[in-house]
Amino acid sequence: MIFEHLDKYGHEQVVFCHNKDAGLKAIIAIHNTVLGPALGGTRMWPYKSEQDALNDVLRLSRGMTYKNAVAGLNIGGGKAVIIGDPATDKSEALFRAFGQFVESLGGRYITAEDVGIDVNDMEFVYRETEYVTGVHQVHGGSGDPSPFTAYGTLQGLMASLNKKFGDEEVGKYSYAVQGLGHVGIEFVKLLKERGAKIFVTDINKERVDRAVSEYGAEAVGLDEIYDVDADVYSPCALGGTVNEDTLPRLRAKIICGAANNQLANNEIGDEVEKRGMLYAPDYAVNAGGVMNVSLEIDGYNRERAMRMMRTIYHNLTRIFEISERDGIPTYKAADRLAEERIQIIGKLKLPLGRAAPRFQGRVRGH
Repeated sequence: MIFEHLDKYGHEQVVFCHNKDAGLKAIIAIHNTVLGPALGGTRMWPYKSEQDALNDVLRLSRGMTYKNAVAGLNIGGGKAVIIGDPATDKSEALFRAFGQFVESLGGRYITAEDVGIDVNDMEFVYRETEYVTGVHQVHGGSGDPSPFTAYGTLQGLMASLNKKFGDEEVGKYSYAVQGLGHVGIEFVKLLKERGAKIFVTDINKERVDRAVSEYGAEAVGLDEIYDVDADVYSPCALGGTVNEDTLPRLRAKIICGAANNQLANNEIGDEVEKRGMLYAPDYAVNAGGVMNVSLEIDGYNRERAMRMMRTIYHNLTRIFEISERDGIPTYKAADRLAEERIQIIGKLKLPLGRAAPRFQGRVRGH
């Protein structure tokens, strides 16, 4: 069963990590290292079963390969999940034990923050391995990636506006923003700075109140966000919100947001295309965070990071061109762009066994 899944999706390596004393149960999945070492965050979640955790890490690691390839990065795709409740199960021992497993891979996998993990947790991981990104600035890290993800999302939005309406004037249009977490609220801030009309919703009332009071947004109910008469629907929370129930209700002409896995399935992606809506593929739009932390491998520079975020505009433009060229929906065009790059660059790369990258400009201490 597991090997059939690996064959189907092309994973290179799956590592099951267990340390009874530390209470660690984790899985590291390395999907593809053709472009470079596998980079992807670690997620901590109280999965209902070990099979659910495995399914999630395999899906997420494959997604990172495509995201990193489309972003033009010289890194492959990987992901890790820790089975546990981030509210109650965290400990120094757990994260240091996990760090030892990351270190044992010798640089084939580089980790970072994801759902349920913060920079403080990464500090413990970093004590056991240098193959960590998103650590505190004192170690040469870049800190919170959310502002970069939001800025990259803005670049994707501008490319989408230009494709659909022929201009990049963000303030001319209205936006239905679903989700006001770290990235969502930063995105709302950027929209407000450009004079846009913004509708917002979130399960957390305090976040909604902040968006209303600080950024002049209009609050709507959790389910009402799909019926808002806005030009752009921006999912910035959970995945799968564009589905058979919500798509008929959406009045937006563009779908562009920071959430992962926005389309419930490929059939929905086909239907979006048939309805004349422009879908900006999520992993191309939300690549700002991984672009930012990837720079830590060579030595972090904020100016260079901001310059890199602006390439998201060009990546989206290229995806739209491939969509037209090949007569396929944009979600398929994004995959095609990633696959073409992996195939071409793969022919130039050394075989597996090449030296792992060493982090530059890092200050390490235990």
